[in-house]
Formats: sequence, C-alpha cells, structure tokens
Amino acid sequence: QVQLVESGGGLVQAGGSLRLSCATSGGAFSSYAMGWFRQAPGKEREFVAAISWNGGITNYADSVKGRFTISRDNAKNTVYLQMNSLKPEDTALYYCAATRRSRWYISGIPNEYDYWGQGTQVTVSS
Repeated sequence: QVQLVESGGGLVQAGGSLRLSCATSGGAFSSYAMGWFRQAPGKEREFVAAISWNGGITNYADSVKGRFTISRDNAKNTVYLQMNSLKPEDTALYYCAATRRSRWYISGIPNEYDYWGQGTQVTVSS
C-alpha cells in the first residue's frame, strides 16, 4: 500500500515562500506521476501542479504559474512544491497524490489519482 506524507506547511506573510515535501513509501515511486492539489474551506479540491516520473514534464494551474515549482527526487522517494510570492488566496490544505495511469500522466483531475496524503496546511496572511 502506497503511503504519502506531506510536510512543510505553515503560516507565512504574503510575498513569502514555503517548500512542501511529500515523502512516499510502500510503492515504486518512480512508477508514478505525482501531483499537488489544494482545498480551501468551502471550496472544491483544485489542481496545483503535476510532474512525470522523471521530472521531464510538468503541468501547472494558471493561478500558480511562475510562482510555484514542482520537482522530485526519485532517490529519496519525495516530491516537492516550492512556493514563492505567496498570496492570501493560496491559503488551503495542500495534498500530494500519485497516479498509476501512466508515468507520464500529468493530469489535473483529482479522480484520476489513486493515492493521497493527509495534507499540510498553508496559511498566507495579508
């Protein structure tokens, strides 16, 4: 059973930066494309970024392009989300997810991911 554990969330002022990590275990990490999603109170879960198995292909939501960077270290079974120039509207619970559909699959659709972490809270104050 694949397990994903997010970390790195916290409280930061607008304009600041955070780096989220998602450590995985119980599966062949390099077999999975990975994604980050977020969910704010009262809103649906939304796509943030995705990365192919080798990091060669990435996909970003328009709202984070140019500010967030997704990366992965297959030797450490970990995927990262570097978040710069944070805004109050980035406040949400951030989840990482893994998909078995294809190592190259960088979908933004939550239902197409098979494994999820419990989330890490990011709060951006104005």
